[in-house]
Amino acid sequence: MQIVRDILKTLPEGEVLDVRIGLHWIAVVMEVGGVQRCGLASTLSGGHHHDRVEADVPQAGHLETLGSRQLAEMALSCNLTQASIGIAAINALLPPCPQLWFEANAEDTIAEHGQGKRVVLVGRFPFTERLRQRVNELLVLEQNPGPGDLPASAAPEVLPKADVIAITGMTFANHTLEGLLALRPPHAKVIILGPSTPLSPVLFDYGVDILSGAVVTAIEPVLRTVSQGGDFRQVHRAGVRLVNIHRSNMNDH
Repeated sequence: MQIVRDILKTLPEGEVLDVRIGLHWIAVVMEVGGVQRCGLASTLSGGHHHDRVEADVPQAGHLETLGSRQLAEMALSCNLTQASIGIAAINALLPPCPQLWFEANAEDTIAEHGQGKRVVLVGRFPFTERLRQRVNELLVLEQNPGPGDLPASAAPEVLPKADVIAITGMTFANHTLEGLLALRPPHAKVIILGPSTPLSPVLFDYGVDILSGAVVTAIEPVLRTVSQGGDFRQVHRAGVRLVNIHRSNMNDH
């Protein structure tokens, strides 16, 4: 989890204003320097068990009373829901860098770099089958594999042979990212994608080439949609921009 610890070191202090834990997404609103920011993360859960002794979120109902760093440090938790809250808090605290952002969605980004190449997608996305038609070869690694997917345990076999590796940002919350990055071959282009992805230049120090994430532009509609079980298509429409940051552009700023 050293990557997450390094990102945490770069974050400013803020005030926790709101935390929404929806069916599909978590949204955290912080005020930093008088400006409100909202961060997203996918809602991960270990499952619903009525006989569980410990609560998934012990501070439920009082999360907004925690300090911003305390909330963000939940990203280090072994509890999937708490880790997801922490990633959303990190995304709310990360300083915006509009000079580095450019509009792009993950599907087009992967397709552009994967033309004629072998692509490994870590995590299944709604665009997976479309993407398969746009690259030479597409292998999908999934913790809960469906038809045509490979199990996550196949990563040591397939990642070293990839030309492009696209990794879901959910790997920050389940703490698998560093192990996946350790398997990349030197020539591979590495993309981290999805709204959970922290848009932090720290990731470029770990060999990531492109961050393909999301920026909330309309906080109240997004909070309402998250709270009412919205999927990402609905959250996106409510007020989210899809943006990329390229490591190759960092030297220009």
